[in-house]
Amino acid sequence: MKNVISKLGLLLLLMPMVAFAWWNNDWSSRKEITVDAGATGADIQGSLSDVPVLVRLHTGNFGFFTELAENGKDLRFALDDKTPLKHSIEKVDALAEIGFAWIKLPTVRGGISTDTLSMYYGNANAVDDSDSKGIYDANQSLVFHFKDGETLPQDATVNANHANESKAIISPAGWIGSSAQFINGGIKINANPALEINSENGFTFSTWAKISQPQNATILELSGTAKLELLVQGGALVARYQNVSTSPVNFTADKWQHVAVVVNKDKLELYLDGQLAANSPIQLSALNPNVFIGSSEGGQNFTGELDEVQISKQARSADWIKFAQRSQSPDFTILNFGSDESNSSANEPNYFLIILQSLTFDGWVVIALCGVMFVISTLVIVGKSVGLNRAAKDNEAFLKQYRNADSEDIGSLDRDETTEEQELSNSEFLSALVGKHDHFQGSPIYHVYHAGVQELKKTFGSSNNLVLSDEALNLVRTRLDAAIVRESQKINKNMVLLTIAISGGPFLGLLGTVMGVMITFAVIAATGDVNINSIAPGISGALAATVAGLAVAIPALFAYNYLLTRIKEITADMHVFTDEFLAVITKRVADRQREDDTKYIVLTDEFIATISKRVIEQQRGLAQ
Repeated sequence: MKNVISKLGLLLLLMPMVAFAWWNNDWSSRKEITVDAGATGADIQGSLSDVPVLVRLHTGNFGFFTELAENGKDLRFALDDKTPLKHSIEKVDALAEIGFAWIKLPTVRGGISTDTLSMYYGNANAVDDSDSKGIYDANQSLVFHFKDGETLPQDATVNANHANESKAIISPAGWIGSSAQFINGGIKINANPALEINSENGFTFSTWAKISQPQNATILELSGTAKLELLVQGGALVARYQNVSTSPVNFTADKWQHVAVVVNKDKLELYLDGQLAANSPIQLSALNPNVFIGSSEGGQNFTGELDEVQISKQARSADWIKFAQRSQSPDFTILNFGSDESNSSANEPNYFLIILQSLTFDGWVVIALCGVMFVISTLVIVGKSVGLNRAAKDNEAFLKQYRNADSEDIGSLDRDETTEEQELSNSEFLSALVGKHDHFQGSPIYHVYHAGVQELKKTFGSSNNLVLSDEALNLVRTRLDAAIVRESQKINKNMVLLTIAISGGPFLGLLGTVMGVMITFAVIAATGDVNINSIAPGISGALAATVAGLAVAIPALFAYNYLLTRIKEITADMHVFTDEFLAVITKRVADRQREDDTKYIVLTDEFIATISKRVIEQQRGLAQ
């Protein structure tokens, strides 16, 4: 039982990820999107939470604008097809084939890690679920998207920091949808608690700016007890707090660039295109300012365009600024779009569900038993396949060393098993996966060899004077045959479970079908309702039991025949090795005996020659 549980756990770990189910069948299509913060060079060190991310749709990544409902109100986004994400539709133009939507990602992970989400579309009856207020976290004070038709720019956050005055002109050709064009004045937002700056938390301003030409103007001014400014001085940008300014940062005229000012309690930072460009030490104090965008309280007006103006009452991290710039720029591919999928069941009845609903209790019992048999047979197939593959590899490695070993030391490859190896030897699956293989532990042929060498050691000990009688040879052969039987039993272990699945699965399924049909006709006889609509569901449910039985038996049948062929090959190799091993032992003993006989003969001739010489010498002495 312990081995079965271990196999089941390892099988679950090795199983591939299954495709996620369709989030909602009312939507006919979906597109997979992967979020990759590392491949584009964003290089986020940790992770970002509650991040608004722009989804930019165009003909290069989406070709089904005609399937979208009016203004893209049917667009939905789900993380792993399970968790719906907050989203906001900024603009969808089916004729121009462009679209801009914002989604709120709970987490953006750094490095090269990716997250997968799905974009669902294709539901003309969908209600508009766009929620701009749910996109941003609590620290986001103000967001201006500059949508078409806005006289006064509207704040997209829950704070409702709408513009109180505006001389900006909404231009349809912005960086992200429409933008604000500044010529003769800017935007003013009166001071309110939602815009207060806390000296501990800091402040962040970011925007996409298209500065038409070098000039002396104000892009941002926060005016109150202190003053914070983002200025254009000639061909450079400068951030200034009170009388402390950063060094000038050159910009490219008439080109969209991402600009951000981050104010910490002790530092003023200026970012250009996601990179820290300049900074200066400051001492930040609390501030409840009037906000001027594209102008100043003194009338220093800016000439150019701004898009996606954002103000946060928190000093955003460098990773946040970098990810925002790259995720909103078409020059980077933080969002990778996959293929489109169609949900064929969206507009069709779910036949599988109808069958399941028609199953009777006995049908469910039979299918449950078939399910148990399927799990068990799958465990046997996987475990046996892994074990046999390991055995074949270890057999090959052992035979290669055995045939290159010194024939005079036939036991040189033998080694006693450790306690851990003995514990794992009962489970070829665990032995193959977690066991050591530095000494052919998974080789059945090695185990046969080990049994033969151990028997020779018991018979002859450490003596080199091998005299192999017929009785001793038979004993060694018996030990080898016994080892083959034990190894065969081990590699055939649990194969009977596959034969049970092969023969028992169809019969069990047939039993369920027969009982289901009997119950169906019994219901017809009791009610007197004879029509195809009353018969068909019961019959289809009854036949599901047979399908379940065949689903168990067919894979088990194919796997059984394949595994049986592999087992026969390994068993044949063990028999061949046994004959070879006995032949080597017999030859070695015969060679040793011939060598001993030769030495005996040589010693006897020398002895006779010596004796003869001494006798002749004695006779000569007596004669003298």
